[in-house]
Amino acid sequence: MSGTTTAAAPSGRRTPGAGANRWVVLVVLCVSLLLVAVDATVLHVAVPAVTEDLKPGAIELLWIVDIYPLVCASLLILFGTLGDRVGRRRVLLLGYALFGVASAVAALADTPHVLIAARALLGVGGAMIMPATLSILRQVFPDRRERALAIGIWSAVAAVGAAVGPLLGGFLLEHFWWGSVFLINIPLMLVSLPVGRVLLPESTGERDGPWDVTGALMAAAGLFGLVFGVKRLGGEDPLGSTTLTCLVLGGGLLFAFVRRQRRRTHPLVDLAMFTRPAFSTSVGCIVLAMLALVGLELIAAQYLQLVLGLSPLETGLRLLPLTIAAMAAGLAGSRMLQRFGPRRMVAAGFCLTALAVVALIGMGGEDNAPLLLTGFVLLGFGLETTLFGAYESMLSEAPQTQAGGAAAIGETSYQLGAGIGIALLGSVMNAAYAPGLSSVRGVPAADSAAAGHSLGEAYEVADRLGGVRGAALRAAARDSFVHGLHVTLLVSAGLLLLGALAALRLPWRMECGVASGEGQPTMPAPREEAGVPAKSSR
Repeated sequence: MSGTTTAAAPSGRRTPGAGANRWVVLVVLCVSLLLVAVDATVLHVAVPAVTEDLKPGAIELLWIVDIYPLVCASLLILFGTLGDRVGRRRVLLLGYALFGVASAVAALADTPHVLIAARALLGVGGAMIMPATLSILRQVFPDRRERALAIGIWSAVAAVGAAVGPLLGGFLLEHFWWGSVFLINIPLMLVSLPVGRVLLPESTGERDGPWDVTGALMAAAGLFGLVFGVKRLGGEDPLGSTTLTCLVLGGGLLFAFVRRQRRRTHPLVDLAMFTRPAFSTSVGCIVLAMLALVGLELIAAQYLQLVLGLSPLETGLRLLPLTIAAMAAGLAGSRMLQRFGPRRMVAAGFCLTALAVVALIGMGGEDNAPLLLTGFVLLGFGLETTLFGAYESMLSEAPQTQAGGAAAIGETSYQLGAGIGIALLGSVMNAAYAPGLSSVRGVPAADSAAAGHSLGEAYEVADRLGGVRGAALRAAARDSFVHGLHVTLLVSAGLLLLGALAALRLPWRMECGVASGEGQPTMPAPREEAGVPAKSSR
């Protein structure tokens, strides 16, 4: 890469350094991440239009929505470790191409099955792109201070993508047909492919021994079963045979995968990374942070629309401060990390988020805009502070040769935490909500049971009953939902405080690299190779 210098990696190979073009590389990587982040949420607002046009069944519609995150989460370890072996840039560029082709197929899909297949291919492309962006970032920013700033920008872009998805989707649906939400990917891919080929550096990890194809497939199948089972835990049949089978098979395959990696001379994933407190703690913190974020966002959206009666656009605007605060935390994260260190930064992020959650218990049946604004700002800033510190610690703690595998583990924990959050907090919410509708005066038991499934269904039953009974059921459902929301927030606050305690295992200070002979900072290679934990942060 022109304008860069190189430094010897621990294994003796030459690696791309942090030269003049490293910030241009960061821009290309951020565009990659933006595409994946937007595509993860852009379809949500298009579901009604897709349903009207393609007329999918209930199961088909579920697969249209869920197949992308399921496939993406399942294949992260496979493609992350493959990038370490055959080249991270190569895998990233193939992901670009596949993402563009799959987007075109999805936009032009004329049957539910074609759309499901296209969304699955998008998941494959996303799994190729996500770990490659982080591992290349790890490669071109060997100086830890600069890498922390780069990760802050990277994470801020992720927050933007998640927020822009529904807003962009709503705008496109107002002016075009639903397929346009996929077509927007194609011009960006057409630009990213040639630019990435010219600007991105190629890098690999250890190439000793064969790539463990069997282990990669075991990890993919195990993660698919586990994530799918976790998602079903939050559904209507949480303990059904399908859910339990997926959880048992998925967990069993992952257990077998771990045993296989421990026995192999050249494992697919170096499980010794988990013996380093900073790495394993960072992974756990990512899971806990995502568990709180996704579950709370889902419940908050329902509260804003069904209790306060806001439109989808108004709901998106109310949640926008959360995203803006997350962007600010990402951009300020590098300075905070250098000043406070990983332990204080991640623990403080968890505590700030817990404070925001406790403050939001003040939400009731009436709109309290100042409280919501304050709570969402604290929530966004606290969670992004936590995720920033955890990601930087995890990535810095991993040896450079395992960057792809480490990035894949981080992204997998992110996806798994999101799935567990929806299932766990959704179950807590339902358990606290349903009993309040069991004895509404004048409402038949069958209608009360149906209303106990969700607040939206309770409103439908109330409209059908009409009159005094309908009004009583609607009021009871709103009160029960608010009660369930308060209970869920308390549980979430407890989990966040647990995360703050876990963060105390992180290093106190951020240990940075030392200058090489060329004056270029590098990571302390002898400590990594010897398995001695480097002081880390996100």
